[in-house]
Amino acid sequence: MSEQGDIDSITRSHLPVLRDEVLRLLAPRDGGVYVDVTLGRGGHAEAILEASAPGGRLIGIDRDETAIAEARARLARFGERVSFVHAPFSSLREELVSAGAPHVDGLVADLGVSSPQLDDAARGFSFKSEGPLDMRMDASRGETARELIASLDERELADVLFQYGEERKSRPIARSIKRAELDGRLETTLDLSRAIWRVTGPRRAGIDPATRSFQALRIVVNAELAELEALLASLPDVLADDGVAAIISFHSLEDRAVKHTLRDEPRLEVLGKKPIEASDDEARTNPRSRSAKLRGARRRPRANDAEVSS
Repeated sequence: MSEQGDIDSITRSHLPVLRDEVLRLLAPRDGGVYVDVTLGRGGHAEAILEASAPGGRLIGIDRDETAIAEARARLARFGERVSFVHAPFSSLREELVSAGAPHVDGLVADLGVSSPQLDDAARGFSFKSEGPLDMRMDASRGETARELIASLDERELADVLFQYGEERKSRPIARSIKRAELDGRLETTLDLSRAIWRVTGPRRAGIDPATRSFQALRIVVNAELAELEALLASLPDVLADDGVAAIISFHSLEDRAVKHTLRDEPRLEVLGKKPIEASDDEARTNPRSRSAKLRGARRRPRANDAEVSS
């Protein structure tokens, strides 16, 4: 396949969630500086660069090196208007300073695991296909899901499944997983799914019963809630006056953290009383969007910070 064919394939296979809604919140302009802290395959970044032509600049951050490589191909036509950073978004402040843009006019975060990561069995995120028990977003470092499970006793594993997956059957599922491990039957994603299904029964309709347990392990492996907390804490510092943050979450733990932080941070003005959700048309064409919730906030002028803190 030609290079352009590769780029077209990437574009077709990745539909950015709530693309138009994100653009309405950010209102990109010529000369503005923007950051996508979850670059992925570059769908939101591409839309922002197009809307901020000819002089808008975008910094794309991701801890997945494969995603950055694919985004480079997709966004190559924008030349020096876009730069790429391999890092977790908890280091956002430092990365923006290094990029010469300590304050940005807009920020987008599309949280959680991406569709390409789920689709690649070798990454170990999917309970539908056989792959290693990995689940790391940054495959170059950190503890895998298999190593995490091995480090936890049954009670600790149950607590992880309950706290981060809100799994009501966490204790019997943890017992089944640890038994599979003891018996030498816990090496792949499907081994893990089978251990869960032995408690819940297989999927018959609706959400697969392995979903919550996989979510919980993935969140812990990638320290997702700690990363999100660090990102949210940085918003008043990294946003320029009147700069806007647009954050998309996919489960209640993420959305709760976003909602409460944006509401309780006096230096930010919440945009809209309720989260923005996908239209019926988008939900049909892009299933990942069905659980998406988009919340936005604008940075109040720094001249008012003294009044806010008093």
